[in-house]
Amino acid sequence: MQIDPANIKKWNVIYPVYINSKKTVAEGRRISATKACENPTCIEIGDCCSYLKIPFAIELDKAYPRDFMQRGRLRVQLKREDGSLWNSEIDSKKQLMLRIAELIPKHHGRTKKQEPVNTSTAAGPSKSGKGGRKKK
Repeated sequence: MQIDPANIKKWNVIYPVYINSKKTVAEGRRISATKACENPTCIEIGDCCSYLKIPFAIELDKAYPRDFMQRGRLRVQLKREDGSLWNSEIDSKKQLMLRIAELIPKHHGRTKKQEPVNTSTAAGPSKSGKGGRKKK
């Protein structure tokens, strides 16, 4: 499928802030914090869109106006030119954001990071012998 760059401007925009559970509604979150995921990236959102068979384009040079230090956004096409849906289960931008937020915690990049940590320090943190009250 060839993507027409002039047509991308008509696609829906999704910023990672929209589904970030660490952000407040005032900071730009669009779905409930319980359904949102922690610190999503454009790449993870793009992978979820390709899994859902929805055309997307990543724009890494763009930034969210309220938090311009966080770079990147996605443009997604929910409907074809004739008006039919790309994915019959997803018919709105909100449904897409909720579905992406469900998929991101299962993303292969996140599941690899959460391997069990080496427990060589089983004894726990050691305290120094000093402590207690000061002497006069």
